[in-house]
Amino acid sequence: MAQSCNTCFGGGTGVCFGSGGGGRGGGRVGGGGGGGGEGGGGGGGDGGGGGGDKRPELQPYPVKEQLPGVQYCINSPPPWPEALVLGFQHYLLTLGMTVLIPSIIVPRMGGGDGEKARVIQTLLFTSGLTTLFQTLFGTRLPSVAVGSYAYMIPATSIVLASRHTSCLDNYVVKLHAKICTDNESNTGSSHYCRLFSDNYGVFGFMEKCSEYLPRYVQSKRPICDRFAVLFSAAIAWLFAQILTASTAYNERPEITQMTCRTDRAGLINASPWMYIPYPFQWGSPTFKAGEVFAMMAASFVSLFESTGTFYATSRYGSATPVPPSVVSRGIGWLGIGVLLNGIFGCVTGFTASVENAGLLALTKVGSRRVIQISAGFMIFFSLFGKFGAFFASIPLPIIAALYCVLFGYTSSAGLGFLQFCNLNSFRTKFILGFSFFIGISIPQYFREYYQYVHVHARYSWFHDIVTVIFMSHSTVAALVALFLDCTLAQENDETAKDTGLKWWEKFSLYSSDVRNDEFYALPCKLNKLFPSL
Repeated sequence: MAQSCNTCFGGGTGVCFGSGGGGRGGGRVGGGGGGGGEGGGGGGGDGGGGGGDKRPELQPYPVKEQLPGVQYCINSPPPWPEALVLGFQHYLLTLGMTVLIPSIIVPRMGGGDGEKARVIQTLLFTSGLTTLFQTLFGTRLPSVAVGSYAYMIPATSIVLASRHTSCLDNYVVKLHAKICTDNESNTGSSHYCRLFSDNYGVFGFMEKCSEYLPRYVQSKRPICDRFAVLFSAAIAWLFAQILTASTAYNERPEITQMTCRTDRAGLINASPWMYIPYPFQWGSPTFKAGEVFAMMAASFVSLFESTGTFYATSRYGSATPVPPSVVSRGIGWLGIGVLLNGIFGCVTGFTASVENAGLLALTKVGSRRVIQISAGFMIFFSLFGKFGAFFASIPLPIIAALYCVLFGYTSSAGLGFLQFCNLNSFRTKFILGFSFFIGISIPQYFREYYQYVHVHARYSWFHDIVTVIFMSHSTVAALVALFLDCTLAQENDETAKDTGLKWWEKFSLYSSDVRNDEFYALPCKLNKLFPSL
């Protein structure tokens, strides 16, 4: 049986919420004469009349600095067999995004299945290394480093740049030269939603079935919810294989066949049995100032996304809120991962995976060891291409349906931090509501209209910077909320407490809470060499 992670809870929140009645007979709420003692008359005694019929007073839920109900927290690993299966589950989830990004970018560069397989293996290799470094020396949180969609716009501009058109005209002869100039900054796309719209209902239903099965299957171990991704992916994969074998997709549009058929990719035949990625495998990189600034804007967006994911993983790992110095440490290691991507010739930068953070909540396992095992699977299957390509043949709608569920968990983690705010304050209500609305509406405007306005603009790199920033929902919402919170006037001193900053003061410094060492201390006593502020 999985043990509860109650040992991870230390200290207290400093807030005491009443629990209703006083005395053995409810004397505080009793309505009669006499006192609230043992045998008082009326409504206070053991056998009193009036007070016994009163319902207990309802109280608000207490504020929790650490999330209860997590069965394995950050530093309490599950048994090795279970940890291996859970790590493989995280690997499958990471593989979906790793396959999707090169599948969009590499064909635009003129590459075929062979080049796409090499890019997938390289991206998986650097992702495993960065994840391992992040869990050992970075935030120490169970977060996975994956390719970021924020780099899609500047990468597409580089691929379609006029100086590369000669490569597009004859990509068979000049393929390596083109990938040399493109690969240092390419990335994936956020358009995967279009790839699974026809099949969302079916595969989303499969995912939810794995959660409701425990009502009908009696087991002492939480199998169905613990391994929901494996069960749902296997069932949907088998269903897709049956449809493919029965020629159900033969008359469907090409985009449907490419995303839904189990034999669509050709990756297994194109992948080598063993391939070791090496630095500058596509040649030496090239630089252009405008494109560099556009990539820096994408890194700025990735910083916002990763910071939110770090706080979500700390919540689902039953840890205390992440101190700012630890967040900075994690962002630094993500930057090292982006540098590795450039050296090895990947097509994107890195960000902390939102989907894997949601999987922590789905399984209620926030163990650091599970993510380290997942990083080991990434590195292993990146070297042995045939095995990795087999799992990469999972149809994209299956992965997309999983994302629909896991994104909900991560979003709710962010909403959970509102418990520290005063939600009865009109100032707080306006900041939250306005930032949510602007965070949804402005990126939608840029998606529908702005990209068509500047398509022939001379300074495309500047428009790429603007588009990358304002097409990110989380970045826009965070910037608007930060601006309003800093500029809106506060009526009195009590209003300053409405933001919840008083709750976060104890976590603003690493040394202000003794529990921080338990979750975020570096191994091998490296904290003495690299102290956190």
